[in-house]
Amino acid sequence: MSRDERAVVQQARLRGLVDRLVAAGGTQGERLREAGVAGGADVGLGDLAKLPFTTKQDLWDSYPYGMLAVPMRDVVVVHGSSGSRGRPTLVPYTQGDLELWAAMCARSLVCAGAGPDSVVHNAYGYGLFTGGLGIHQGAIALGATVVPMSGGMTERQIRLLADLRPDILTCTPSYAVRLGEAAREAGIELNLRAGLFGSEPWSEELRATIEDLLGLAALDIYGLSEIIGPGVATECLERSGLHVNEDHFLVEAVDPDGVPVPDGVPGELVFSTPREAMPLLRYRTGDIASLSHAPCACGRTLVRMSKVLGRRDDMLVIRGVNVYPREIEAVVLRHASAHYQVVVDRRAAMPRLIVACEEADAGLEAALSAELGLSCDVRVLPAGTVPRVEIGKAVRVVSWQSGEPPLPGL
Repeated sequence: MSRDERAVVQQARLRGLVDRLVAAGGTQGERLREAGVAGGADVGLGDLAKLPFTTKQDLWDSYPYGMLAVPMRDVVVVHGSSGSRGRPTLVPYTQGDLELWAAMCARSLVCAGAGPDSVVHNAYGYGLFTGGLGIHQGAIALGATVVPMSGGMTERQIRLLADLRPDILTCTPSYAVRLGEAAREAGIELNLRAGLFGSEPWSEELRATIEDLLGLAALDIYGLSEIIGPGVATECLERSGLHVNEDHFLVEAVDPDGVPVPDGVPGELVFSTPREAMPLLRYRTGDIASLSHAPCACGRTLVRMSKVLGRRDDMLVIRGVNVYPREIEAVVLRHASAHYQVVVDRRAAMPRLIVACEEADAGLEAALSAELGLSCDVRVLPAGTVPRVEIGKAVRVVSWQSGEPPLPGL
């Protein structure tokens, strides 16, 4: 679309979203009325930053179905978060929502160079988590062949990667490392051309590790169940940022006070989505990234987002220094293997940071101090000490309150 055509689509969907929220009542509808908005005709794209936010607390307060905007008979499936940061967040879908989600994941696969002749090895978990089923539906919508492996059973995964010769791999970046190491140990050559890796913030250094292990183009995919699931934004093969599917999802980046930040400045991502079952206006995701409106050589979309730098509530404050786990990873992977864990030692009044890793060189401690502005205690542990991820997300940060250390050898 041209810029003008895109704006027409976006404004129509924003106005339709506001009309539906006002008609449905509830938390979002009441806030719009309090802001003087009686319907979609009262707003345009230029008014977006003036409209009220929605937060995860709103979803928790209305648990389980208080944000539902359609009759329950129209809901065909419920997905949700794992609840690792508190109560689970349940997200209902209509048939129309599932079709939209499949189309977005199909776009993501095309960004990775996939097509109807592709074989997609899908090692995201299936179930309440949206990763596995989202990519599965997207591959089918694209006309590709999907291998629904889910997570775990690494030996079996390697056997099917060797036998079925897929060209596309989808999983978390931490599990991609596990698969790459297992394939190398087994002496198996893979046919992979590209991979879509998400669900965890990951660094350029981890990208290099994955590409070396698997011999593919490692691309980032972003999404969250509250908006639709994976497929909200994806890197193309240019690897110059994640293309936001902006015809369906309006994105902003804001500072802690909710004020929009300029392009290139990290801020909290805020999305508006017109999905049917649970439409959300200006949902504060907690994810930190920057936006860009510079053109990409591939020609897709006007707006792109950077890799997620971390989550607002993931930031560590150690002796007055603010640091995100992803910043630590970027340094660690230049000096050590991809198997590491950050331990926040809270046994004393003043917390300290321990970076436990395998196969580190002598320069890691100095590099962490120089680049983070924070002294860290580096502990090099025997191979196999740091837990490998088979299913779910890697646990990169743990707290040591008292008693036994979280890892042997600390």
